[in-house]
Amino acid sequence: MTLDAGPLIQLDRNDRRVTVLLARAHEASQPVIIPGSVLAQAIRDPARQARLARLLRQPQTLVVPLDRVDATHVGRLLAASGTHDIADAHVVVCAHRSQTRVVTSDPGDLRQLDPTLDLVAV
Repeated sequence: MTLDAGPLIQLDRNDRRVTVLLARAHEASQPVIIPGSVLAQAIRDPARQARLARLLRQPQTLVVPLDRVDATHVGRLLAASGTHDIADAHVVVCAHRSQTRVVTSDPGDLRQLDPTLDLVAV
C-alpha cells in the first residue's frame, strides 16, 4: 500500500482503521510505501510521534525520496491535471510504480490526479 499524509496523521492519533490496515500489511509482508514528500507533511516531532516512528522502523516500510526522476513525473502529472499539490502527485507516482493501492483521507484530490487509482478511504 502507498500512504498519503492523512493516514500517517491518523496513525499518530491511534486511529483503529489505519492501525488495522497496517497490521494486515505487516502480517502479509506487504510493502508500506511512504513518499518522502508525504512524510514531510506528517512528521513534526519524531520524539513524540511514537507510532509513526515505529512504522518507519519496520523493514517493509519504504520511504521514497523525491529525486530528479520522480520530480519530473510529478511535474508532468501536475501540469496534465491542472493541480498543484506536490505531495499528492508524488503519492500517485509512487502508487503507479509499486502497483499498490493508496490509503488516503482525501480521495477527491487524488482522483483529480488519476481517476483510475485504487483508493482506500480512511
